[in-house]
Amino acid sequence: MQIFQHYIDGKFVDPSGGEWFETINPFTAKPWAKIARGNADDVDMAVKAAHRASTQGPWASSTASERGALLHRIGDLVAREAERLAAIEVRDNGKLMAEMLAQLRYIPNWYYYYGGLADKVQGTVIPLDKRGYLNYTRYEPLGVVAVITPWNSPLMLTTWKLAPALAAGNSVVIKPSEFTSASVLEFVKLIEEAGAPAGLVNVVTGFGNEVGTPLVEHPDVAKVAFTGSDATGKRIYAAAAQTMKHVTMELGGKSPNIIFADADMEEAVNGAISGIFAATGQTCLAGSRLLVEDSVHDVFLDRLIEKVRTARMGDPANMDTQVGPITTQPQYAKVLDYIDIAKKEGATLVIGGEKGRRPECGDGWFVEPTIFKDVENSMRIAQEEVFGPVLSVIRFKDEKDAVRIANETIYGLAAGVWTRDIGRAIRMTEALKAGTVWVNTYRATSYMSPFGGYRQSGIGRENGAEMIKEYLQMKSVWMNFDAPSANPFVQR
Repeated sequence: MQIFQHYIDGKFVDPSGGEWFETINPFTAKPWAKIARGNADDVDMAVKAAHRASTQGPWASSTASERGALLHRIGDLVAREAERLAAIEVRDNGKLMAEMLAQLRYIPNWYYYYGGLADKVQGTVIPLDKRGYLNYTRYEPLGVVAVITPWNSPLMLTTWKLAPALAAGNSVVIKPSEFTSASVLEFVKLIEEAGAPAGLVNVVTGFGNEVGTPLVEHPDVAKVAFTGSDATGKRIYAAAAQTMKHVTMELGGKSPNIIFADADMEEAVNGAISGIFAATGQTCLAGSRLLVEDSVHDVFLDRLIEKVRTARMGDPANMDTQVGPITTQPQYAKVLDYIDIAKKEGATLVIGGEKGRRPECGDGWFVEPTIFKDVENSMRIAQEEVFGPVLSVIRFKDEKDAVRIANETIYGLAAGVWTRDIGRAIRMTEALKAGTVWVNTYRATSYMSPFGGYRQSGIGRENGAEMIKEYLQMKSVWMNFDAPSANPFVQR
């Protein structure tokens, strides 16, 4: 069984408390590695190391171009190790090799993009209304950034935060999910190989109350960048507010995927499947509410069910597998509970709705791709984030009705619209309360395009050029070069 230690101040170290916990392969439901169980002392050591790195030594005095060069080297190393890192992620979180390998091959672009952006953040000279002064702005790093990531896409979601944080000149302490820490600990070796100074990037593993809480509350942490559930996000937000920390939060979603009668049916069916089943529903942007116009509801649903029946479940390490296991045992139980809740609320099960018992599922935590029809938008299955392969199909009458249903939720992360009518497409993108709206596609993301949510789906944005400013603070500089003397008791 493999052993994974913390990574603090440029070294792999045992947990100070001497405790470890097992990480489970979701496909076999068996442990395959031991992970260091951190505590507040480990967090303190990591934050202090990060603080030294951001205030002393080579990183504190580095130029923006030097930071960019480091990020480019990291990108090259991730590209070199993409297959190995993808295999570790699949083993640890059970997501499909096809998806994880695509992610790992795409991840280097974040380091190249923000590496190129590092020396292009510029302040402004302000033409003042006062004579004799020079006033300009400059951007400076925040300091120590706490990065807290979930179990569904560990390295991708770490990268979304780490690349801009480093490009901006910060140092970082990463707390990965206790369910999927292995790939991040393997990845951090590449940062060391790239030439990062000790303490620049640290990883402390463990549980939320034992590592996450002391990390968020640590006085030397300047910002918390978090992806996870809205419930956990609210607790982090409240704790961070006690010391006025900056926060970026990408939280939950209950995203509508809206099918109009004039849509390309084949493309829309594929988009509905991709939106919910391609990642076993374990993605914050899952199109878990499928809104279908009345006139095509039955035909569309029949075609959807027909295609879902062909889904290949099994070992996620096989490139031809289409639906993998649920990543954690608690989440597995939660998904099955929501299926029971939906039945009790009166939704009609049309396919799936049970554990995956096919021989190719082995002992893994599989749930059959599940679709409910006759779903009312007020039902829990339509309002609460299931985070599994469970789709709620909801009828709508017209455009206005679709907008009403889509927006009747506490979330606002993403939405999809399927139509051939360009006017309708534009109207819908304006009316939907979501941070990302896709038209005739679903789940497309890029390092160039901002991503984040409205309402309780989060605060701030990730990705894109403006994102780097989430990791910077602005300073206004005033210089008196010829201003007349004045009464010091009067503000000018």
